[in-house]
Amino acid sequence: MIRSLLILFFVFSSSVQWCFSQNESDDERLRGIVSQKNQAEVTIPKPDSREIDRLTRNVSISSVKDKAVHIFLSPLTVEWFISGNFDYQIVERPDSKGIICSESMSQALEWETYPSYTQYDSIMRFFATTYPSLCLLDTIGTSVNGKLVLVLKISDNCNLNETEPEVFYTSTIHGNETGGYILMLRLVDYLLKNYAMNNRVKDLVDNLEIWINPLANPDGTYNGSDFIISPVRNNANGYDLNRNFPDPEIYYSIRQKETLDMMSFLTEHRFVLSANFHSGEEVVNYPWDRWPKLHADEGWFYNICRAWADTVHLYSEEGYMGYLDNGVTRGYDWYPVYGGRQDYVTYSLSGREITVELDEDFITPSSDLADLWEYNRRSLLGYLENAMYGIHGQISDALTGEPVSAKISIGGHDQDNSHVYSDTISGTFTRLLAPDTYDLTFTADGYIDTVIKNITVISGEETKLSVKIEPRLNPADTINPDRPLFYPNPASTFIKAVLPESLRESVNIRVYNMAGIKVLDYDAEASDRYPVQLDVSHLPAGSYFAVFRGITTNLSYAGRFEIVR
Repeated sequence: MIRSLLILFFVFSSSVQWCFSQNESDDERLRGIVSQKNQAEVTIPKPDSREIDRLTRNVSISSVKDKAVHIFLSPLTVEWFISGNFDYQIVERPDSKGIICSESMSQALEWETYPSYTQYDSIMRFFATTYPSLCLLDTIGTSVNGKLVLVLKISDNCNLNETEPEVFYTSTIHGNETGGYILMLRLVDYLLKNYAMNNRVKDLVDNLEIWINPLANPDGTYNGSDFIISPVRNNANGYDLNRNFPDPEIYYSIRQKETLDMMSFLTEHRFVLSANFHSGEEVVNYPWDRWPKLHADEGWFYNICRAWADTVHLYSEEGYMGYLDNGVTRGYDWYPVYGGRQDYVTYSLSGREITVELDEDFITPSSDLADLWEYNRRSLLGYLENAMYGIHGQISDALTGEPVSAKISIGGHDQDNSHVYSDTISGTFTRLLAPDTYDLTFTADGYIDTVIKNITVISGEETKLSVKIEPRLNPADTINPDRPLFYPNPASTFIKAVLPESLRESVNIRVYNMAGIKVLDYDAEASDRYPVQLDVSHLPAGSYFAVFRGITTNLSYAGRFEIVR
């Protein structure tokens, strides 16, 4: 009887609220929803392309479908939206539709419920302690509210920095897109459990350094709770973190802590291949998001996305991942996005990243998590395998054999930063390319440009390359630079400096860090045949200025170099 009265009270209360809301203006209702839930979802019917571009520069578009734009508003963007006088409709969804929270860590490890944040933290630590030779727990940073943004490294020698290609999976940068979160945890579990018994898994773990970040926006997912009750798209400050990265089309943005931490992590690792996982549609999306032009490796991008979707179709129910071009789209063809992570990684870091939209439901019901895994499991493995194909090489100094940091480009092919770089410490590089024959150019400060022609790339195979490049200055090839020329730059142990002719005598060398503190001060002899060599092995990584002063002439020249560790 008490239960019946409570139900009647709830229905009566809801009816009163509904009647009251009908008397409010839509704008006031919208403000109220955002104030109560920290976000609101709206749609705008039949916008033209100019209106879509205006919207995506100012608010968070989640999809363009059925001639309507779907938008999430936060406390930061709701007033701008209201001031635009758009014709819109409010979409109201239950906060936690279909979510079943794990009652225990053991239940969470069955991957059919959602863990609490505390359980998630314990699961990540459990992986690292249970498989210490294969799995290393690290932290990308912390959220605005202090939650850890955790990441796992999986490799056969996880405690070593090997010269293997590094790859990266990350999910749920939008806190209310939950399916990928569990998919990533289950992928970690699958790789670790099957390493010793599955040749495909062993091949991946032995030949790659695999980094997995299941939850990029913990404040959004666990919005004010240890459980997933009312997840929101944005971070705790109301920012869409997937619109917060540097972008040549947008010149000002307040970088959020999660973004800055992620940028540092991505810059440190320079992943060969990566993917980020979302929900709201079912499609695989590739660059560019912000431009209508094609990426230089358009064909390669399309083919790896096509392979993901086509593999999914073999193991899923009919209709799954069939949106747009049967599950594949170039980002801009769908709708433009500025400040997105996919384009930042691909343009600013010369990486290769795609976006996988896993589920039409933003919040994947717990009952669908097993199907989501079964549909995508093979594609998750197959995508990582791409990092083992293409051209893999190592660049070294032809005289000393030391590794060289160089730019690797393809004339007549590369554009918009599609070139790649060799590792600053090992000189290794990976260039992912569609099957064809290519001419590669290797460029490095202090070295003569080297071109290697007719390199053949075969589908599903690795092409190995060893490249030796000649320094510009050697006993048979002297130059007279107008300023100090450093090579290799960056360096890790020794760096050579070719000095202007007026300094080829006794010189005083002073080196300063970026704080202006002098870290080296000594005299040396500069030759017209050999560069001055600086021992920087004891200095920490960072940027430095070197001042070279002729002891007899008192002429000075300065230059800047980088140290990496």
